Amino acid sequence: MSLWRKSVGALAGFLGLTAAHPGVASALPRAKPEAVGFSSEKLKRLDETMQRLVDQGQIAGGVTLLARHGKVVSQQTFGKRALEDVQPMPADAIFRIRSETKPVTGVAMLILYDEGRWKLDDPITKYVPEFESLRIASGVDASGRPILSPISRPPTMRELMTHTAGFAYGIADDPGSAADQAYYRAGVLQSDSLFSMVRKIADLPMYSEPGKLWRYSVAADIQGLIIERLSGQALPVFMQQRIFKPLKMRDTAFWVPADKTARLAAIYDADAAGKLIPAVEGGWRDVTKPPPAPSGGGGLLSTAGDFARFAQMILNGGDLDGVRILEPETVALMRLNHLPPSFQVTTDGTSGVLKPGQQKAFPFALGMGYGIDVAVAVDPAASGAPVGPGTISWGGSAGTWFWIDPANDLFFIGMIQRLGGVGPGLDAETRKWVYHALEKPLVRQAANTAAPMRETSTRSARK
Repeated sequence: MSLWRKSVGALAGFLGLTAAHPGVASALPRAKPEAVGFSSEKLKRLDETMQRLVDQGQIAGGVTLLARHGKVVSQQTFGKRALEDVQPMPADAIFRIRSETKPVTGVAMLILYDEGRWKLDDPITKYVPEFESLRIASGVDASGRPILSPISRPPTMRELMTHTAGFAYGIADDPGSAADQAYYRAGVLQSDSLFSMVRKIADLPMYSEPGKLWRYSVAADIQGLIIERLSGQALPVFMQQRIFKPLKMRDTAFWVPADKTARLAAIYDADAAGKLIPAVEGGWRDVTKPPPAPSGGGGLLSTAGDFARFAQMILNGGDLDGVRILEPETVALMRLNHLPPSFQVTTDGTSGVLKPGQQKAFPFALGMGYGIDVAVAVDPAASGAPVGPGTISWGGSAGTWFWIDPANDLFFIGMIQRLGGVGPGLDAETRKWVYHALEKPLVRQAANTAAPMRETSTRSARK
């Protein structure tokens, strides 16, 4: 029996799932926009952008949250939780944040890094010996089946944390990738445990040799199993005890209990004419019960207020309200670009993920690097992005997105529920209006975002 199955009952009691949280608490202190350098009048363009999507029928509703200097400048709701609802979207609506789970998993891994449990340049096989014999397709046989040959070396942990290990994903039936098709058809993401998932991956072809390119992958899900093995706890229990409870993220979890489902935002897709229709997904996507294999790559649900507390912790350098989650130098490591200049980040976590055959570079691909489970704006000017250098960001395939800008001491969170979002333009447009309204920019210099050549020391790694 997996750690997770053993822990479900205990975690339910630990979370107090039978008690609803009365009212909507403010995620952080509030401030008028002008008090922290924003124009109230100009921020109306941001709200108009979101409301227009509701009016046009592109989304049922959404929530946005903007904060600077540790204070919420704006938290707005738009439309409804579901099209059939009478009541407006609640500020504490619960959203499937999908791949925004990855930065949370990255923080979980870095908590263990601070404790000296692993190092960036360790081979992944030190923690997942099932990967001792990973193989890559070197051709096809007479019947068209791939001929598999051993990879040249095991991936490192740094490569696992940065989507450069060579793994495929299998989140969609990608016609351009035999490895992704193999993952998809084997049901890697639908496994009945994280151990079963890893066993499947071990028998399937790699997308590439380790360290050759950036490729969006199942890496964060593999990290979930490593967290379980290093901590001796199920992934949801570890995250609850080490991240969510200390940060008071009361509604963030891998499933929504019955007393909270009234706040769960309905998820939609679009038909051929662009009209919203209820999304049809497999049973493995059912968020009303504990998942058999908690996905470190895409399994969490959260609220704008909860994720704001996570973002502020990162912006603060690892602590919030006197509670330290990570050491400051470890947060700096997370925000550091680990990619060489020749590698290209090809998605923002939302664009092209569910329909890879239609994948196009997202608006800010130029000048984008990748840190620990999060994208890093190394050279924002290269793509015309208005953010400060060192901004980290990611999104989810159900339409959520965020960015954290240390140079301007701000973060933004956007939450909708439409598969694939409404295109990469929404991220770009919301950034445009946020920075258009920012009248007092650049409060501090961003940290060096150059790629490190060898192991970066932190408190535990030095011991």
